[in-house]
Amino acid sequence: MDTSDIENADPAGTSQGATSIVGAGPGGRPYAFDGLAAAVLDDRGTVVGWTGTAQDLTGFCADEVHGRPVQELVADLPHDPRRVAQWPATGRVRLRHQRGNTIDVTFRTTRVNGSTDLLVLAAPTPHVADRQHGAALLRALSAQNRITIALHDTDLTTVQTNAMPDPPGGRPIQPGARLGEVLCAEDAESIEAVLRQVLGTGVPVIHRNQRVSWRHHPARRHALSLSAFPLEDARGRPAGVAALYIDDTDQLRARRQLDLAQEVAERVGGSLDVVRTAQDLADVLVPTFGDLAAVDLAHAVFDGDEPAKRLGGGDLHLRNAALAPTTAVWPPGIQLGNLVPPLSDDPLLLRFQHGETVVYGRDDYIALIGGPQLVEQLLPHDTHAVMVAPLHAHGLALGAIVVWRTGPFEPFTEDEVDLMRHIASRGALAIDNARRHTREHRAAMALQQSLLPPPTTDTPAAETAGVYLPTGRGAGTSGDWYDAIPLPSLRLALVAGDVIGHGIPASATMGRLRAAIQTLADLELEPDELLTRIADLVQRLAAEAPPGNHDVMGATCLYAVYDPVTRRCALASAGHPPPVLVRPDGTTEAVDVSPGPPLAVCGMPYETTTIDLEPGSVLALYTDGLVHRGPHDIGDGLRRLTDALATSCRPDRALDETGMALLDALVDEAPRDDATLLLARTRAVPAKDTAHWQMPADPAAVSDARAWATSQLTAWGLDHLLFPTELIVSELVTNAIRYGRPPVELRLIRHNALVCEVTDSNTAQPRLRRARTTDEGGRGLFLVAQLAERWGCRHGQNHKTIWSEQPIAHAN
Repeated sequence: MDTSDIENADPAGTSQGATSIVGAGPGGRPYAFDGLAAAVLDDRGTVVGWTGTAQDLTGFCADEVHGRPVQELVADLPHDPRRVAQWPATGRVRLRHQRGNTIDVTFRTTRVNGSTDLLVLAAPTPHVADRQHGAALLRALSAQNRITIALHDTDLTTVQTNAMPDPPGGRPIQPGARLGEVLCAEDAESIEAVLRQVLGTGVPVIHRNQRVSWRHHPARRHALSLSAFPLEDARGRPAGVAALYIDDTDQLRARRQLDLAQEVAERVGGSLDVVRTAQDLADVLVPTFGDLAAVDLAHAVFDGDEPAKRLGGGDLHLRNAALAPTTAVWPPGIQLGNLVPPLSDDPLLLRFQHGETVVYGRDDYIALIGGPQLVEQLLPHDTHAVMVAPLHAHGLALGAIVVWRTGPFEPFTEDEVDLMRHIASRGALAIDNARRHTREHRAAMALQQSLLPPPTTDTPAAETAGVYLPTGRGAGTSGDWYDAIPLPSLRLALVAGDVIGHGIPASATMGRLRAAIQTLADLELEPDELLTRIADLVQRLAAEAPPGNHDVMGATCLYAVYDPVTRRCALASAGHPPPVLVRPDGTTEAVDVSPGPPLAVCGMPYETTTIDLEPGSVLALYTDGLVHRGPHDIGDGLRRLTDALATSCRPDRALDETGMALLDALVDEAPRDDATLLLARTRAVPAKDTAHWQMPADPAAVSDARAWATSQLTAWGLDHLLFPTELIVSELVTNAIRYGRPPVELRLIRHNALVCEVTDSNTAQPRLRRARTTDEGGRGLFLVAQLAERWGCRHGQNHKTIWSEQPIAHAN
């Protein structure tokens, strides 16, 4: 072998990419080494060839080492080989430097072809370790199936890559290819713009997120993380770009699924309305999970009932409750409220009915819905995959979630099927909660409606119209009520009340209070006295309540009594908002009532306020749900109600129509509280239909009273009532003169009944009793009770009135 060839060889040719090693010579002076040192030994171990890089490494030139045994150049040979054939193939030794120090090197030996000579290649050990680590790093990176390493030249053509010719992950970037040959044109242009920027500026780009699609599979979008570094040649000129493409698609999908699950947890279940809950569930699925989504529920669920169990095809008794997006062009057969058509008896359907989430291909789904003839009616355009998930909760099959993927959307994966199971489970629980609320709400509403009076009444005192709107949230009813109670002497009691609490307990409490007020109203108590007794009742109810519920028992109430003869109205309030008066001329005002404490508070007095009402006036009683809206002060609500009454309450408009218009104008779509409104348009008994006579406290006045009453009845054309009326007047006036105190007044009122009233200043309560045979008296009230249809006694502040009523229309 010609050793001059070795001496003149470029060691860089055997070690492309070798980096420079800096060492220390004698005295600490640095020296640099770049490349591999090479030497040739003959079969006796004598140096016969020496390269320039060997001189750079050791400081010895070729003339100094030619013909010398290699043992003289090595400081620590492990043994003294007689022949070079005994040298190891690789190892580490310390070479002597021309300046006296030693250098730790790693060597490798190989036989020169056609010769007995041995070629020895050596490099400083740190240099070799760095190369080994670098090579190991490159091998590890190249083995990652999510990481593509590509070297691009200055034209951005791929020069070298670790991508396989036909990789399973779909990264077919091969040497000699441009990005535009493997990526969709728009995505390739976007990435090449980044690589040109790196090539032009020399500034690396780290972790730039890109969404791309492969040309052979444009429907599937991949998430890439791009990092790019400039490459330079030996002279420092741009030689290309090294790019790392990391596929983050799986991580992005996992994050998206976690975000979707979180959104379902946050958005679904916030409403207790079945349809609203179903719509929230459909909305969160689009467009993150699919292009179109529907929620179908069993008929019974809409009404709060439990659906029946059913297996197999046919009519599943499902109805569409929600669609998303609602603005999409849906087939004619898929519309809100539509019934789900009968389905074929399919194995996949049975799996669904047993609680499995099922994925249908286009053809399978067409077979399920009944064949190709129904495609236009029931299959969204360009559908390629459908997922159907059952809504099962507490053993009940509530309905189904249906998600369609259309156009270029990806097919459903197993991970997405698992995610849908989780979503359907949460959605089913939310819908079942809403169903249970609907059932309780219906029960409370039924109870509430059964406890309320008829919405309209027509009495001699006034015509009334009541409107009740339950709350749109919470447990339903809040125990608001109104009442119009006919009283003796043509009078009318008007009531509005609001019980603390919600649901059936509040409705039950309302029913007890309404019954108590009707009973006390029949006793004809003054408004303040009636509220005092009702407050005592509420205190007893609170004491009877279970532990922990004492503080939630209470109510507010407004009680008013209107007399159409005197045209006066007496009112008292137990913590209730004041009524609003609409005069016949259209002017309105809130009545100034002195409010007392709510009914739960005892020991505080109530005060009666009396106002005059013209015939045709409208008195509006209401609960705070009508005037309290969110953060607005109740005073603002009262002003809005007053203004609305001035606009809506007209003499030519029916009161029930006015009431509905007011609720529509003043109450939110989903009110926070019950809203109750009672409108009463007052009437007056004409003066010609009343007559009164004040009598002296003289027993002789009894005959005069009979004569006066007879004359008045004859003038009214009520001759058929003369005999019973004479007896009633005689007995009542006699009792007033004998047991009462002056002044004594007799009043007759003619309407649909003849009312006879005798008033005196003694507040003692008369008592009906059965007189014994030997008794000289005690038969007066008994006689009155036999002659009149009904009779009674009411008390004022300093007087009492005994009255009787005789029907006119049915009198003989």
